[in-house]
Amino acid sequence: MSGLLSSLASAGGALEAYSRVLEVTQNNVANANTPGYAKQTQTLEALPFDPASGLVGGVTAGEVVSARDQYSEQAVRSATTALGTANQNVQTLTALQSAFDVTGNSGLPYALNNLFQSFSAWAQSPTGTVERQSVLEQASAVASAFQQTAGQLAQVRQDTETQLQQTVDTVNQLTGQLAGLNQQVADGGQNDAGLDAQVNSTLEQLSQYVDVTVSRQSDGSMTVLLDGQTPLLLGGSQYKLTYQLATPEDPPPNNPGGPPSASILSGNTDVTSQITAGTLGALLDLRNRVIPSYLGDAYQAGDLNTMAKQFADCVNQALTSGNIDDGSPPQAGVALFSYDTSNDTDVAQSMAVDPTVTADQLAAIDPGPPEVDNGIALRLSSLADPQSSDGEIQNMSYSEFYGQMAARAGDALNTATASQQAQQSAVAQAQSLRQQTSGVSLDEEAMTLVQFQQAYEANSRLVTILDQLTEDTIAMLLTT
Repeated sequence: MSGLLSSLASAGGALEAYSRVLEVTQNNVANANTPGYAKQTQTLEALPFDPASGLVGGVTAGEVVSARDQYSEQAVRSATTALGTANQNVQTLTALQSAFDVTGNSGLPYALNNLFQSFSAWAQSPTGTVERQSVLEQASAVASAFQQTAGQLAQVRQDTETQLQQTVDTVNQLTGQLAGLNQQVADGGQNDAGLDAQVNSTLEQLSQYVDVTVSRQSDGSMTVLLDGQTPLLLGGSQYKLTYQLATPEDPPPNNPGGPPSASILSGNTDVTSQITAGTLGALLDLRNRVIPSYLGDAYQAGDLNTMAKQFADCVNQALTSGNIDDGSPPQAGVALFSYDTSNDTDVAQSMAVDPTVTADQLAAIDPGPPEVDNGIALRLSSLADPQSSDGEIQNMSYSEFYGQMAARAGDALNTATASQQAQQSAVAQAQSLRQQTSGVSLDEEAMTLVQFQQAYEANSRLVTILDQLTEDTIAMLLTT
């Protein structure tokens, strides 16, 4: 009789273990597409079997084991960070490139070409009223084109600053979510597959914005470091980032009136130099390096301002060195362009034609010797294709210098686009490898379901038989 009861207990234990396997399998299938979920496996453990000692064996359910592979997770996060960098670069550099027209049909190249043509027409008719009026009009168009280009670049800078604040807020929000999840894990949720999925899904979202290093503690909670150095999360403690615009003190700025730099702080510590990847890293690079190369900052005037200043000075110097007439005494020419002389980073945006200058004040006469009636107009028309360094900027014509600025933006965008395509493939590959390692395979889960369903049914039949035998045995004992 004791053998029947022991066998019945063993079979019942097996049913309980198989039921746990089926529950875990069903949960895997239900969460196959849940972000961050890793396949769970119900382990089975054999019970001691020694009939002589009364140990009838059987099976019991052990721990539920996660297939999570931290190496695969870090590979996905690293690839996601690189993709975040590329995506942001493509977005912002596309906006930057749109400020530069390279067709010659509009914008600064078009305005410069028209001004050079008006200079040439003026050289052919140095006293012509129409020709001189055309010079004034085309000069105004050039000044407007400089202002417009500077304004477009300034708008890109402003949009970048807005995105920087939004990105910092998002990083802090995601880190705050992780702090709450960390606390739940530390409070006993180490083996909660759903909680684990939320943690890893949130970490993957965070890695899009910044490069993070994650390490697990003995209680199952995590430590999250920015670029492996600055803590964002330690246990349940979050360390928020803050964004600000400030002019660096070291090294001392040589252009104090220039736009301040974007900085990211952790507490009172400047961690800007640590953030080189992800959406935040790309935005910082654009704001602190790329845009200042055109519009300037505390340490440089920027190429667009340099071009505007040198072009305005070149034209003004030529006109003021000439004479309006050859009377006695001759009447000297006047400057045409004006700009903010107090701030080198504001030249392009403030460039204008002096509204007091009239057409008859344009000086065409080069006093020489020898005196040339259209000498100044000829000198200005040669700026289209300068033959000496007097009409060049950094050994280039003004049109070539502008083309070099536009090409720099275009090349950066092409590089970012190629990187975006490469990183999309890298992310897909990393996710595929992770899926192979820890993802849910519906085919495998189906095989497990069939296997243990059959085992469950077999044990059910065995329990039924043992139960019947037990009843029969009891009945026989009662009749004797």
